[in-house]
Amino acid sequence: MKKWIFLAPLLFLSMVFFVERKPAREPDTKSVFRMNITSEPPTLDWSLATDNVSIRVIENLMEGLAEYDEQLRPQPAIAEQWDVSSDGLRYLFHLRDDVFWTDGRKVTAHDFEYSWKRLLDPKTASEYAYFLYDIRNAAEYNGGEIKDPDQVGVRALDEKTLQVELKKPAVYFPSITTFTATFPLRRDVIERYGDRWTEPAHLITCGPFRLNEWRHEYRLILEANDRYYGGRPALDRVMFYVVEEETTALTLYETDHLDRVALPPVAIPRYQTHPDYIHAPFLRGYYYGFNTEKPPFNDVRVRQAFSMAVDRSEIPRILKGGEIPATSWIPEGMFGHNPKIGLGFNPAKAKALLAEAGHPGGAGLPPVTLAFNTDPTNRLIAENIQAQWKRNLGVSVELDNMEWKVYLKRLRDDTPQIFRLGWGADYPDPDNFMNLFTGTSGNNYTRWKSGDYDRLISEAASEPDESKRRAFYDETQRILTEREVPIMPLFFAAQNLLIKPSIQGMKVNAMDLLYLKQVRRVKGREATKKVT
Repeated sequence: MKKWIFLAPLLFLSMVFFVERKPAREPDTKSVFRMNITSEPPTLDWSLATDNVSIRVIENLMEGLAEYDEQLRPQPAIAEQWDVSSDGLRYLFHLRDDVFWTDGRKVTAHDFEYSWKRLLDPKTASEYAYFLYDIRNAAEYNGGEIKDPDQVGVRALDEKTLQVELKKPAVYFPSITTFTATFPLRRDVIERYGDRWTEPAHLITCGPFRLNEWRHEYRLILEANDRYYGGRPALDRVMFYVVEEETTALTLYETDHLDRVALPPVAIPRYQTHPDYIHAPFLRGYYYGFNTEKPPFNDVRVRQAFSMAVDRSEIPRILKGGEIPATSWIPEGMFGHNPKIGLGFNPAKAKALLAEAGHPGGAGLPPVTLAFNTDPTNRLIAENIQAQWKRNLGVSVELDNMEWKVYLKRLRDDTPQIFRLGWGADYPDPDNFMNLFTGTSGNNYTRWKSGDYDRLISEAASEPDESKRRAFYDETQRILTEREVPIMPLFFAAQNLLIKPSIQGMKVNAMDLLYLKQVRRVKGREATKKVT
């Protein structure tokens, strides 16, 4: 009875969505999975996608050389195997012979070579180009120092063999090949259709599903790919509905219009004993970044003061989702995690630093704005920290929220003084989190650069000794979160989900990968089994 009392106002608030755009129930003859995405995908071009919404769709339309198993170890996918030279500098990926695009053409090593060089092409302006910087001459080509893409260490030796030459060993390199930005691409399709190549009528893919429909700001429909080398998926159709409000999505779940939903913070306490509830760890960090070129955050003392004025332990109390307060950046559960690193809560020291920077009690500070993308959870956090800065520093901070696409453009074109972002693991190695803030990273919006930091990150990537590698990451985390402070980590996230018992084979993992090719819908008694 509590559940329905709780949902009554949500049902009222969601009437417009239900009347105008309610997800339709499919005929019983169809095996369908339905879930919400929190925004319109900014792009389905996997060379350009950087957000979790776009990647959620792409990872079910496409596939790469490798994919993760349940222990998040890279395993063969389109590559049936790979060989590594004794010095760790050359990889030979041997492709399967039975992988086809949805138009019937075979996937070849040339499709990977084209994709990777397109990712690095300065004209593409991909924020994930730095992902391939371990490859010989990749950074130089992306930076414009080298004009000839043939000098980049990626080459199709024949239709089934891709050769990759690294400039230094990278212990995580096979994991790189699981990520969407490295998936193969069809040169002929892109050259024929230009920017329109990702539209349903033109998009050619090779994964377990194909794009059937994209009604912008409403839904995407994926259909099972009969040509998929792993066999036709058990699901006939996947429906992604654009539902921005978490409370609306929860209502749709309770009225049997969605099969999976992430719980909003306000709902977590009431659903923790629900039979559909799943709580799982998450290799995802949530942080506030500072634009280190804009006053007052061009002064490291101000950045340190703002970080030390926040009691992170307040955040799990308002979100109620099992979040882990964080002052360091490498998440719990990942090699290199060290909770002792970072600036802890110290309001007295924070006030002293602000005064030392010439702003006692906040006097003389320019107007300060914190920007975030529109989301109830982001607002809860922003309002809490806004209050803490007022209480502990005497500084008033304005809040500015905007829709996701607008927010991404703002980050690129005119980075706010303080901005909110999160980072989930693209591969389960600390390099993925620490490389984010190197001077060459396309996802570093702080405008901060450090030659020492970049050098240490590079050395850590090729260090085989675990104790030495851990020491590298301890030192770089201290630079990032104590000494230079271009960011202030806030917490490591957790997953709080509801998944219908009729949905089987869905593996919840710490990277939030959603391999829907493994999922099936069941009826009757089978539907009582618990998701793992």
